[in-house]
Amino acid sequence: MAGARRRRAEDEPVSAAPIRVLIADDNPVVRAGLAALLGSAGDIEVTAQAADGREALSLTRRHAPDVVLLDVHMPGVDGISALPHLVRMAPVLMLTYSREADIVREALLLGAGGYLVHGEFTPEQLVTAVRDVCEGLTHVGPTAAGILVAELRGSSHPQRNVAQSPERLLNHTISGLSSREEEVMDLIASGMSNQQIAATCFISEKTVKNHINRIFAKLQTATRSEAIARWLGTARPEVTGRG
Repeated sequence: MAGARRRRAEDEPVSAAPIRVLIADDNPVVRAGLAALLGSAGDIEVTAQAADGREALSLTRRHAPDVVLLDVHMPGVDGISALPHLVRMAPVLMLTYSREADIVREALLLGAGGYLVHGEFTPEQLVTAVRDVCEGLTHVGPTAAGILVAELRGSSHPQRNVAQSPERLLNHTISGLSSREEEVMDLIASGMSNQQIAATCFISEKTVKNHINRIFAKLQTATRSEAIARWLGTARPEVTGRG
């Protein structure tokens, strides 16, 4: 069953079965380029290619890929229409030219495991994204990350959300985080890993870790989950766990 690919145990050999990928894009040149790029990664195998959402659904049922790369705008059944059906069968990484905030939000809400925009990633970053999504990790590029951060910051503005938690507003006010630390904390709350935060903010992972250590100290928390709860206003300052 796609999406249930067994993780390699620490004592297992590295030569595990390759990640099986289906590419859905209406442009044959794009499909060919992606297939060549991913095929050179060593641990990724392109098992099928589709020209639209309907074909992607049919081929996903037939080949049970580990990851589906899905374009948004395709003739007939487009990517957004096919997405809720595809995610029941395999993890989906949106790979598209679409930068519209509404599309990014809808794709992620419908279950996409990642969102990359052509021109915003290197071949190595694409390979990493495929591996991440296969393992159940969220992987978003700069455009999607920017939209997620804007959503988080917008939802904390009292004039835009009258039902905003008073605790969250208080925590933002008294936390003492710098603007960069607030940006990193927003990305943590969106579910990003340190590596993804580093790529989004154009800083090193070591710098990300330094920011996180300072964030934990200022928020009086010991874990990411505690920091997220404090930042989003679901935990009061005097209630700090040590998990």
